Formats: sequence, structure tokens, C-alpha cells
Amino acid sequence: MAHHRAGLARLVRRREGRDAAWIAQLLQDWRSADLTDRERALLVYADKLTRTPAAMVERDLDPLREVGLSDEAILQTNLVVAYFAYANRIADGLGVQLEEPSGP
Repeated sequence: MAHHRAGLARLVRRREGRDAAWIAQLLQDWRSADLTDRERALLVYADKLTRTPAAMVERDLDPLREVGLSDEAILQTNLVVAYFAYANRIADGLGVQLEEPSGP
């Protein structure tokens, strides 16, 4: 997760032009970060899919559609979230230790 967190910080900084304080807040506690409705809907979905995948129901897609995501975009989001969960479980299951990131 530390590896993915550092990658997220680099991506957000490059693509969104957000400052370091915003990125630190996002990484510390995304629920209290200043997010767009779209960003918040995506993170709520990703969090639930990651933490409690068996609890997912069709209505979990409604907030994504309400912020303008197409079914194709929702599928792509699902695939990315599921892939990262899969990759993390492989690394964790094998005891892989990564270097600590140098910062957000």
C-alpha cells in the first residue's frame, strides 16, 4: 500500500496540480479532504469494494452514475480497484517488503 500511496501522490500532483498539503490530507484521511463530488463517489466505492467486497450491491453504483460515470467507466473503476487489491494481497501473502516512499 505504501508503494501505491506514493504513486497516487505523484499522479495527483502531476495531473491535478494539487499542492502538497492537499495531497497529505488526502493520504492521511480522504474522508475529510476537499474533494469534488466525483472524487468522493469514486473513493467511497473503492473503499467499500476494497474493505467489504461481499457487501457490494447494485445500488452502490448509483452515486457513480449520479456524478456522470458511464457503465464503462464504472467497470474500469471496478477493474482497477480489484486489480490493486489482488496485487496487494499477493505481495502481503508472500511477505514482500517494499522500500519506504520518500514522501507524498
